[in-house]
Amino acid sequence: MDWWDAELCQAIAAHGRRVVRYDHRDTGQSTTGEPGSPSYDGGVLDRDGAHLIEALGQGPMHLVGVSMGGAIAQSIALHRPDLVRSLTLIATTAVGGVDYDTLPGPTAALAESFENPPPDPDWSDRAQVVEWMVDGQRGFAGAIPIDEQRTRTIATEIFDRSIDVAAAGNHWLVVGGDDEDLDIRRITTPTLVVHGSHDPLFPLPHGEALAAAIPDARLLVVDGMGHQFPPPSTWKQFVSTLLEHTEGAQARSDSLT
Repeated sequence: MDWWDAELCQAIAAHGRRVVRYDHRDTGQSTTGEPGSPSYDGGVLDRDGAHLIEALGQGPMHLVGVSMGGAIAQSIALHRPDLVRSLTLIATTAVGGVDYDTLPGPTAALAESFENPPPDPDWSDRAQVVEWMVDGQRGFAGAIPIDEQRTRTIATEIFDRSIDVAAAGNHWLVVGGDDEDLDIRRITTPTLVVHGSHDPLFPLPHGEALAAAIPDARLLVVDGMGHQFPPPSTWKQFVSTLLEHTEGAQARSDSLT
């Protein structure tokens, strides 16, 4: 949850929103297993999110997800639309219902980093792990450079809060499962798609395809943003658009009840 910058969450909460962020399995203070050996599949992460909404007793909620979180949010909106009042999908791609063959792959530089990744740090060495995380964020940035100090502070918080920081990699071993029900053309929740113009993992056509496939979805292209949480320089635009989107979804819901 720490990548959701506290200052950004406070900016949203200042406008009358209750912001909830949480640790997925194998991250932070949540249940953590052996690194490299996840005890769950990707569907469990989706159900965790739905169960959290139910446990909070505050649903339906305005659900916001970045990258893999965006995929989880799409799944929840499809399987449990009763829990979702609005959907905001950031730096992600469709979980189903689009022609992926027409969409571009990662940039050459990012693809090369996947083919020849840097060595893992000594997971017990705080300084090494923090620098490894910061370096990784640089690779996903777009035309807007990362905020080095802010990113290093977050990475330090992640190390200090995590039961086992190495276990977070388990997520990448369970993503991408087959599910015939995941067709975003069936999403009925009011949806905002936020995508960076310089996303190196899912180039802009992914965001455009996502917004085109979900009925009545709106697309916000953030100039210069890469595959990342909205950088601080974009917060004013992002927060105002998010608030407008959620207010509209709330008004629409109220008019139907």
